[in-house]
Amino acid sequence: MSIELKVPSVGESITEVMIGEWLVKEGDHVEEDAAVVIIETDKVNVELPAPTSGTITKILKGNGEDAEVGEVVGHMEAGESAPAKPAEEAEEIEAESGAGAADEPRVMPAAQKLLAQHSLDASDVKATGPGGRLLKEDVLRHVEEASRKPAPATSGADTPAEVPAAPTARSGARDTERVKMTPLRRKVASRLVQAQEEAALLTTFNEVDMSAVMALRSKYKQAFLERYDIKLGFMSFFVKAAVEALKEIPQVNAMIDGDEIIYHNYQDIGVAVGGGKGLVVPVLRNTERMSFADVEKSIADLAGRALKGQLQLDELQGGTFTISNGGVYGSLLSTPIVNPPQSGILGLHKIEERPIALNGEVVIRPMMYLALTYDHRIIDGREAVTFLVKIKERIEDPARILLEV
Repeated sequence: MSIELKVPSVGESITEVMIGEWLVKEGDHVEEDAAVVIIETDKVNVELPAPTSGTITKILKGNGEDAEVGEVVGHMEAGESAPAKPAEEAEEIEAESGAGAADEPRVMPAAQKLLAQHSLDASDVKATGPGGRLLKEDVLRHVEEASRKPAPATSGADTPAEVPAAPTARSGARDTERVKMTPLRRKVASRLVQAQEEAALLTTFNEVDMSAVMALRSKYKQAFLERYDIKLGFMSFFVKAAVEALKEIPQVNAMIDGDEIIYHNYQDIGVAVGGGKGLVVPVLRNTERMSFADVEKSIADLAGRALKGQLQLDELQGGTFTISNGGVYGSLLSTPIVNPPQSGILGLHKIEERPIALNGEVVIRPMMYLALTYDHRIIDGREAVTFLVKIKERIEDPARILLEV
C-alpha cells in the first residue's frame, strides 16, 4: 500500500517550509516513527517520522526545496521488513562501507568546504547537528578551539619543531558560491527590516562596574555548582536585574497593538543564543518567579538544544523583553535591534579593564558597556535612561537584586 509523506502543520502562522535534508534514500527501508526528513521552518527544525514501517519509493522534493504545509514530499510502501538483497550485492555493499564510513557523520556542504580549507577530516570534528550531522558551526568551533591551544613542546634540543605548511593561496581566484537562505535566516532578515521600518528605534548607553558581581560569583561559584550542579554565570544577574527594572519601568515591558498599548504584568525574557542555523531567542517564562539557579539551568538547557536544533516552536514565541550578549563574541559596543512586537532589548558586551575615576582617584576596574535599544513611540528617553540606571545600580550592588530594592 502506497503512503504519502506530507509536510505536517508546524505552527499556526507557518504555511511554507524548506526541505532541510532527507535522512533516507529511495529504496531504503525504515521502521515506524523513524525520522525520514528534516523540515526547516523560520523558527525551528522538525523531523517528519515514517507513519509505518516500509520502503521509501519516491522523493518528490529534494534538499533545499520549498514546500507548503500539507504538500506531499515523498511516497513509501508499507511493509514489515526490508527486501532481501542478493548475496553478491550484500558483499559489495559490505566491501564499500567496511572502512568505517557508516560511522562518519553526515557532512553538510558548507562544513565540507571548511574542512577542505583547513585540511581537516570529518572524524576530527565533533558533530552537533540533528541526526549527527556535521555543521559549519562545528568546524568553526573546532578551528577556534585548536587555535587557542598552545603549540606542543619539542622532546629535546636536537628535535626540530614541526611547523605546519601554510595553505597555498590561489592567486587571482574569484570564486563565488550561491547558497539558498534558510527559512530561519529569511525570517530574521524580514524581522530586522520590519523593526527598522515600523518602530522609532533609538539606543541609549551606560557602563557598569562588574567588580561586585565578579567578586560575589568568585566567592560562591563552587558552592553554587555543588548545590545546583550548574555554573553561576553573569547572565542570571542581568536577568534578575532586568526583572526588577521592568517592574519599575513597565513601558519597556509593553508593546504596541494598533492604537493601544499592552502592558504585561509578568516578565517573559528572551535570551539570544547561537543555534546550529543562526541566532535564536528562546524565552524564559515568568522570570519574576525564577531563582538564579532556575535561570542558569534554563539558559543552559535552551542553548544546548538550540545548538542541536531541538527547540520547540512554543519556546521561541512570545517574550516581553530580550537580552543579547554580544560580549561572548568579543563585542565591545553595539546597537541591538528590538525583536518585534517587543519594545526593548538590552545589549551586553565584553568585560574590559579600564581606568575610571572613583572617589577622586583613578582606578582600574572591569567595566562593561550596556546598550538599550527601545521603541521611542512608547518609551520616552527619560524612561529608557532610568531603566539602564536601574540595571547598573543592581549589578554594581547585587544585594539589591536579592532584596528587590
